[in-house]
Amino acid sequence: MPEEISISKTLSIRNCGLDEYWLQEQIAADPSILGLGSLELVRREKRQSSGGRLDLLLQNPEADTMYEVEVMLGGTDESHIIRTIEYWDLEKRRYPQRQHYAVLVAETVTRRFFNVIQLLSLSIPIVAVQVNLIEANGKKVLHFTKVLDSYEEPEDEILSSGEPNEVYSEEAWLKKSPATVACAKSFFKLVKSVLPELELKYFKFGLGIYMGKRCYFWFKHKESDKSLFNFWVDGTRVEQTKKLLEQVGLLPVWKNEAIRVLVAAKTVEANAEMFKQFGPLVDESWRSDKAGKESNS
Repeated sequence: MPEEISISKTLSIRNCGLDEYWLQEQIAADPSILGLGSLELVRREKRQSSGGRLDLLLQNPEADTMYEVEVMLGGTDESHIIRTIEYWDLEKRRYPQRQHYAVLVAETVTRRFFNVIQLLSLSIPIVAVQVNLIEANGKKVLHFTKVLDSYEEPEDEILSSGEPNEVYSEEAWLKKSPATVACAKSFFKLVKSVLPELELKYFKFGLGIYMGKRCYFWFKHKESDKSLFNFWVDGTRVEQTKKLLEQVGLLPVWKNEAIRVLVAAKTVEANAEMFKQFGPLVDESWRSDKAGKESNS
């Protein structure tokens, strides 16, 4: 006989006699339950210059990233979204040399506010996490799900199979964004050691690393020391790729069949062996895709 599968039900945290302070305690005791990597608690209820208190300030010390976490019971609302962004901005100003993520944790992320948060994510690195208290077989389990997980770009021209028209020089890009050039060159040095045929090219809208006419990797300028790093892997390699990035505290987004993540040159250099793995992963993905198309023709 097949194994019996239990049916669960979702409970209201407040109706179970628990409150936001209790939920904060669970996250503070083990920040990894948020699914954002190996994080450490910096402080709870941190007083802000605006007069409010930030529920949780978390960090990934290896990646030098910080997470401003606002916790609420029930569904998302305007005040909590505004507060999350306000606290993120205050901490970002206090520690401008670090990458910061605004994190909103709620029991329900309604469609209306999901759309609002998604729009905000085009300019703010914001993460929405839905938390549920689930009961099955008489046991209660706290479960967290990322429903929006990082900075997303609105453009869809990334990773085109051809080359952009306008070619720019390295000198022009050094004036525009030395951080993007440093990041692309650090990564290029790593992947070229495993894929010698790769070339680094400069264009108006970004820096591309090419294998012949195929764009394997793409870097876009952001208003910080970070660059938006993009590349394509096939469906069988997406989870492996995301786990590699999450292990070093980065928050990748899988959008329009491309991995997108904010990185800095120092992060690439500090995790050289991990970033080097993306060369073969992307190369194998493109070769597998080509072989599949040829077999179907």
